[in-house]
Amino acid sequence: MYRPKSFQEDNTSKLVSFMQANSFATLVSILDGVPFASHIPLVVVIKNDVVKLIGHLAKQNPQWQAFASAESLAIFTGAHAYISPSSYENHQNVPTWNYIAVHAYGFPKTITFHEAPESMDQMINEMVDTYEVEYKSHWQSLSQGYREGMMQGIVGFEMIVDRLEGKYKLSQNRSEVDQQNVSNKLLQSSDPVIHAIGAEMQQNLER
Repeated sequence: MYRPKSFQEDNTSKLVSFMQANSFATLVSILDGVPFASHIPLVVVIKNDVVKLIGHLAKQNPQWQAFASAESLAIFTGAHAYISPSSYENHQNVPTWNYIAVHAYGFPKTITFHEAPESMDQMINEMVDTYEVEYKSHWQSLSQGYREGMMQGIVGFEMIVDRLEGKYKLSQNRSEVDQQNVSNKLLQSSDPVIHAIGAEMQQNLER
């Protein structure tokens, strides 16, 4: 990811928190020499400074077959907003866009029910615990045959993150006055996504 110094964010805890809050990610792998992407929810965990992503794909999705051959990339994005040059002190400027994005790189390791039923169970439990813990009793109440059929139809994976890149593009390359003016304008928006970028800018200014 292109990351000018002003926008670089390398604090792992901050990036993990962002990924957990924006966990519906785009997973990109190289399949037959071309990029192949899936849009999936991921569980993001960190333990002993190691970041791990957990998820699954439909078995019919060919992307999992590319996991061992090349590095994959998980892209996490959040709020974003158009920035008008009308907010700047200097008239001679052009529009831009503010946003936050995190890229996580690694080699996913597959989990299948046939080869590792206990690992598949654990993956399912972690997904349920993250997204709807109340569903666990429902899942466990389903017939064993149905649950096994569902698990045989997916390929789970765990990906240790080898590289983590964060980009917080919040007008840090502008003067403090410009940053405050932009933040104030965004905070006036009724659009919650635009408002969120204004809030991020304000927090950044206060730090």
